[in-house]
Order: sequence, then structure tokens, then C-alpha cells
Amino acid sequence: MPKYVIEREIPGIGNSTLEQFAAISKKSCQVLHHLGPKIQWLHSYVTADKIYCVYIAPDEKIVREHAKQGGFPANCIAEVKLVIDPTTAES
Repeated sequence: MPKYVIEREIPGIGNSTLEQFAAISKKSCQVLHHLGPKIQWLHSYVTADKIYCVYIAPDEKIVREHAKQGGFPANCIAEVKLVIDPTTAES
């Protein structure tokens, strides 16, 4: 199943409280439950003004639907073609 990185532009998000992140996460999980088992949230990286989320999903359409139903921005959605790390240099 394809993996996607979603860039969400949210000014000041890095200053949010743990309670705010818990509420955002809860809403995301509720929408995921509603959409069914085909889409899965793996994790997210929070920066000062953006959240980068990693999802597994059959297509970009369902990722966009998750954003729409959750009220989350999805400024850029990119399909991951390959994951590399320092051990890639050893190949």
C-alpha cells in the first residue's frame, strides 16, 4: 500500500500545548475510524509552523477526504517512492 507525506501549514502550531495536540490527534483518529481500515496514520513531525504527517493509504483521494472531514489543511500530499537512511550508503 502506498505511503504519503502530508504537509499541513498551521502558523504557530509548534507552540501548541499537549492538550491541544491530544485534541487534534483524537479528531484525526475519529475520522480515520469513520473512513475504515484502508487509511492509517503512522506518525507526524511538528515544526514551528507546519505538521508533516505520514500515512499509509490506497490513494491520495482518501488522504484528502481525511483532511476535509477533520478540518485539517493538506497543503501538499506527496507519495513516498523510497525510504533511505545511512545504511543505504552501504549498498
